[in-house]
Amino acid sequence: MQKVAVIQAASVPFDAAASTDRAIARLAEAAGAGARLAVFPEAFIGTYPKGSTFGAPVGVRTAGGRDEYLRYSRGAVTLDGSEIARLAEAARENDIFCVIGVIERLGETLYCTAVMIDPERGVVGAHRKLMPTGAERVIWGFGDGSTLDVMDTPFGRVGSVICWENYMPLMRQAMYAKGVEIYCAPTADDRPTWAATMTHVAVEGRTHVLSACQYITRDAYPEDHPFEVDLPGGETVMRGGSMIVAPTGEVLAGPVFDEETILYAEIDPDLKTRSHLDFDVVGHYSRPDVFELRVHTAPRQSVTFD
Repeated sequence: MQKVAVIQAASVPFDAAASTDRAIARLAEAAGAGARLAVFPEAFIGTYPKGSTFGAPVGVRTAGGRDEYLRYSRGAVTLDGSEIARLAEAARENDIFCVIGVIERLGETLYCTAVMIDPERGVVGAHRKLMPTGAERVIWGFGDGSTLDVMDTPFGRVGSVICWENYMPLMRQAMYAKGVEIYCAPTADDRPTWAATMTHVAVEGRTHVLSACQYITRDAYPEDHPFEVDLPGGETVMRGGSMIVAPTGEVLAGPVFDEETILYAEIDPDLKTRSHLDFDVVGHYSRPDVFELRVHTAPRQSVTFD
């Protein structure tokens, strides 16, 4: 049995250093409670700018929107930057594996990325969201198949699928084929319907699912941050809903709404194998004679120099 944790907390919008401080404190708290793995929400460092349009309605760009984007870009991080280095040191000091959502800056493009940090090896994976949803495409680039990372750890193979990527059946199939055993789902989806998706993924893949969403309110954002629509939660920007699900579909923790918390569960690695008696979506319950999935895993570059 291994103890895992899901962090439901608020980041500090547009302040990567302060968000990293919070993440480190939560990592230490989870490790102190005996957890060996901790999962943070989507865009915990770098900010999920819910309610913003960045002044980009169809066919128009505004100067104010470009100013918003400037602040947003300045709050992003690089994988070789000080924030990730500090997280890696905290993971090492606390002997805990960390999966955390960040806004990654690469050149002049931002990506919604889930970084995997091993306490001994540092950064071992960085999955860039393949398909930003809706208006996210204005501010985030598209990941490619080279970052469908699944990593061996002492407590199983860990992988990450971000938010609505979980509604992409072919991506889920690819992750199952990679042998994911601890399926991490950083998200910004705080709707009650999310729980059904996480339970379905657990049963479909016969995998433990750890889903993390922020609980954050309007007053966490700068006063000049433009919420340009009426948010469903009023003063609550995201209301959480984090949870942990077993391969059988049993909910081990959560969902919890409207508060900051850390969810814990003891997971049994053997439960996955036991659950495959009657179902293996990429094995004895697949039909490769009828269905075939090809995954392109080579990095895609816009410019190549010979």
